[in-house]
Amino acid sequence: MTVITNIEDLRLLAKRRVPRMFYDYADSGSWTESTYRANEADFERILLRQRVAVDIDNRSLRSTMIGQDVAMPLAIAPTGLTGMQHADGEILAARAAKKFGIPFTLSTMSICSIEDVAEATGGHPFWFQLYVMRDRDFIARLIDRAKAANCSALVVTLDLQVLGQRHKDLRNGLSAPPKLTIPNLINMATKPRWCMGMLGTSRREFRNIVGHVKGVENMGSLSEWTAKQFDPRLSWNDVAWIKERWGGKLILKGIQDVEDAELAVKSGADALIVSNHGGRQLDGAPSSISALPSIVAAVGDRIEVHMDGGIRSGQHVLKALALGAKGVYIGRAFLYGLGAMGQEGVEKALAIIQRELDLSMAFCGRTDVRQVDRSILVPGTYPQ
Repeated sequence: MTVITNIEDLRLLAKRRVPRMFYDYADSGSWTESTYRANEADFERILLRQRVAVDIDNRSLRSTMIGQDVAMPLAIAPTGLTGMQHADGEILAARAAKKFGIPFTLSTMSICSIEDVAEATGGHPFWFQLYVMRDRDFIARLIDRAKAANCSALVVTLDLQVLGQRHKDLRNGLSAPPKLTIPNLINMATKPRWCMGMLGTSRREFRNIVGHVKGVENMGSLSEWTAKQFDPRLSWNDVAWIKERWGGKLILKGIQDVEDAELAVKSGADALIVSNHGGRQLDGAPSSISALPSIVAAVGDRIEVHMDGGIRSGQHVLKALALGAKGVYIGRAFLYGLGAMGQEGVEKALAIIQRELDLSMAFCGRTDVRQVDRSILVPGTYPQ
């Protein structure tokens, strides 16, 4: 029996249980993957100040994100193809998030639909991530579907106007539908748990799109449609239109630059996410944690600043909070858990991060996560 003690244990188990093309989709970046690696590596340079003989009883990780109460300042990030890491993956992850009392964010490019997740979680509020497509009528209907499903925030991703080149996906033939090459079929045959799960569900396509767009009735026609749909003309005028159409809490994802952060403030959004798309878009861009402090300094008093990218432990969460983030997101960390053990694995990932965050905060002499600031960090070890 495998003893799971950290996120890395879940990653290794997921690598054994998930077909290579889908595992590589989650565990990869663009081009040389330098930004993908830096997202995690740059956390390790930041050192924590250990304090002793401080009353650390009665600790609390409770906080808020965009005014919503959360059991800890952590949300599950939107990730495409989650339902290909494990059958019904989005539903399982949403249930785990509901159980923990944190937000779950559903991707536009999910396998389970908005309606699937809403029904499976009893109408529990979740967040929905929106990609801006050329077909604005489809986007308007997608926003309306999110409203109808009781989504409590809309997360608009701004950094995927064009698709970064991801070499592993190209080598594996990852597409919609996936290319069932001989090597891929042989590899899938070595993953019986995954295969049995996929045989047991009808959710194997992008259900937010298939059947909701004229002429897109299957995975074959979907591939042609999506190739033309990501919109390079996306502008702040589109953000204004989306904000008006949505009318609720709005979060802008993909901010890496102070100038763009200022524009995010002007847009009237409730929060921004410092993010480089997990190192999957512009390779050679700064890590999220290194970009965070300057953005917090510039706009943190006018808009809520969140971050994602490289979070693999509770200590990473703590360091991001110390540098001014009001909330962080996990993508790969929960996907590893999902691929390894389904809903139980997602719950395990959340429990690991929660315990690491609590203990590390205690070692730093703090009892309330909302009081964490730069004073818990060793001067000179963190980005300014």
